[in-house]
Amino acid sequence: MTIRSATGADLAAIMVLERTSFPTDAWSEAMMREELASPHGWYVVDDEAGRLVGYAGLRAVAGARDADIQTITIAEVSRGRGRGRSLLRALLEEAARRGVSDVFLEVRADNPVAQTLYASEGFAEIGRKPRYYQPDDVDAVVMKLDLRGWRGASAGSATDRGSAAGADSTTAGGSANGGVCT
Repeated sequence: MTIRSATGADLAAIMVLERTSFPTDAWSEAMMREELASPHGWYVVDDEAGRLVGYAGLRAVAGARDADIQTITIAEVSRGRGRGRSLLRALLEEAARRGVSDVFLEVRADNPVAQTLYASEGFAEIGRKPRYYQPDDVDAVVMKLDLRGWRGASAGSATDRGSAAGADSTTAGGSANGGVCT
């Protein structure tokens, strides 16, 4: 597993995974291109032997105290191996480098695996957005992480923080498509 910064050259592979993982509400290629180029975004990919098997994105406006996990997606055949957790932690580490204190995300209410992953890293549910994911008519669970507390806890192991077995096999959410498929 190699996690590296995403580039424009990764766009085609990201879009294949995006459309496969989110058939009803995938981001458009134009939206993803803008995300990759945005100075407020930070995207990484999980590369396995030259094949993209996952990607993740963070939006953290310069100088802001909060950030949003936009998406985390892992190819179905690569799930259950800790890749989603690794991508999530890479995003959280970048948020910490940017001086963020709180990280937010939305996750589909019908995705308990993703919710378990986030909870095991310290995210807590703070609300719901009814019928947020369309056209599926699924609620979004809004979650928040106090990054300062996570940074202190990140010195311990995932097991110390209550990691659930298989909790890296998820689809959770960002602002547009609920897109975390780890």
